Amino acid sequence: MLTNLPRLQAMMAREKLDAVIATCAENVTYLSGFWAMSQWVRRGPQAYVLHPRDEAPCIVANSGILDLVPDQDLWVKEIRRYGYFEMNVDETATLDAADAMQRDLFAGPAAKGPVEALVAAIQEKGLSRGRFGLDEMGITPQCMEQLQALLPDATFVRAFALFEHVRSVKTADEIAILRKAARITEGAIDAALAVAAEGITEREMLRAFNAHLVTNDAAPVVGCIGFGTRSAMINVQPSDRALKRGDLIRFDVGGRYKHYRSDMSRGAVLGEPDPKVARYYAAVEKGVLRAYDVIKPGVKVSDLFDEVVETVRREGIPHFNRSHVGHGIGVDGYDPPNIAASTTSVFEEDMVACIETPYYELGFAGIQVEDMVRVTRDGAESLMTLDTALRRL
Repeated sequence: MLTNLPRLQAMMAREKLDAVIATCAENVTYLSGFWAMSQWVRRGPQAYVLHPRDEAPCIVANSGILDLVPDQDLWVKEIRRYGYFEMNVDETATLDAADAMQRDLFAGPAAKGPVEALVAAIQEKGLSRGRFGLDEMGITPQCMEQLQALLPDATFVRAFALFEHVRSVKTADEIAILRKAARITEGAIDAALAVAAEGITEREMLRAFNAHLVTNDAAPVVGCIGFGTRSAMINVQPSDRALKRGDLIRFDVGGRYKHYRSDMSRGAVLGEPDPKVARYYAAVEKGVLRAYDVIKPGVKVSDLFDEVVETVRREGIPHFNRSHVGHGIGVDGYDPPNIAASTTSVFEEDMVACIETPYYELGFAGIQVEDMVRVTRDGAESLMTLDTALRRL
């Protein structure tokens, strides 16, 4: 199980909630292990997880995605389906375990729609008058109105922030997956740089990067790879720009492995770097490295922001400014905490954060170092193995 259940239960007790309801793709997966494909690929499809304080949890899913269940390691076993989908069974065949599970799932009744299925589960668990923490990010306004109409005696409070707070501290299993996701992504950077040569395009380098991810069972998510002055484009999308000697290569990249995200940045130069590139890169690198000296449980997130920014300024970019210098990461690419001057929270043990110090200057370059970092009992542990230094090719 990946869910931080003790943290969730403590939050539910603090907020006096009888149950929580996950509705967005990330929270449905986090709370149950169920990857509801339709939620991840387009807006609108509804899948929920009802997690009562004192009753067994359940998943609400469309009949058309029940075939995903046998191939997933779900820790929520009760599944309620809705919607019509025709599934036939060869009565003369001996079904394997996966097919038998699908047959059994389709044998049960199907509610008319997602809200009807959710309301039936709530009523059967004796929670019609309950107080619910509802993740408001995935449920459509129409479904929300229907839910409130069908359960007039229930109380619904917004709980997306509660889910984020729970997710911000990782379990040991989550950390292991994040570590693996980081290793795969580092390997993809190495694979991309292995094809670096004069004339290769940004797009061709991205293909090498993505191929390594896919070969290692990860899915591409972010592939910002820019050469030369194009590296200063914040969200640079690889083009047919060809690599030239002396070009800076900026990676701001990540993938998804077992539903968990990676996010990291590195830089390289084909040949010798411009002196300003080398100087500025060293400054942003030192900002990230300084974070390892500061991070530990109890440290204010805003204090880390100040220290990282001041380090970059002191080490070579006196005009360096940022809205944030990192963020948490997990099943979502931007879990709490947001490492910004305005953030009031403190670091907790087993948070995993991306520490980054990007600098963008049009006409010059974009320079960035980003590490995935775990908060330990008394400090910080890098999930990275790639050197932070500017790589000379």
